[in-house]
Amino acid sequence: MSEFRLQQLKSHIVSERRITTMSGSPSPLTTHVLNTALGVPGSNMTIRLYQQDRSANVWHLLTAGTTNSDGRCPGLITQQQFVPAVYKLHFETGQYWASLGQNSFYPYVEIVFTITDPGQRYHVPLLVSRFSFSTYRGS
Repeated sequence: MSEFRLQQLKSHIVSERRITTMSGSPSPLTTHVLNTALGVPGSNMTIRLYQQDRSANVWHLLTAGTTNSDGRCPGLITQQQFVPAVYKLHFETGQYWASLGQNSFYPYVEIVFTITDPGQRYHVPLLVSRFSFSTYRGS
């Protein structure tokens, strides 16, 4: 097994709680993009996090970022910003696949979820290929 692959596997085993925001405190919301077609992290994918304003039925952009070489996007939201609400993670999957010289059936993927207890930690990974995607709630 190559040194690069061993390093990738090791990074997947490391606890999510070690991912921190710029302020140094752990982010209560994390994500991880995995390219299941190639068996590698989904690096360099643009992600946006929104919060729904139910009274006006609009989405407010909270943060935007790009996944790192491990397919993670640390620092999505601070504990202070993380309140009970409906959130949406928007993944630019079409651009990601185009950067790899391939097309995709899904131009983007949006995962909408409700947070009722912001004191918990939430992990919302995206497993993606050109013609399918899956997600689940981790911790």
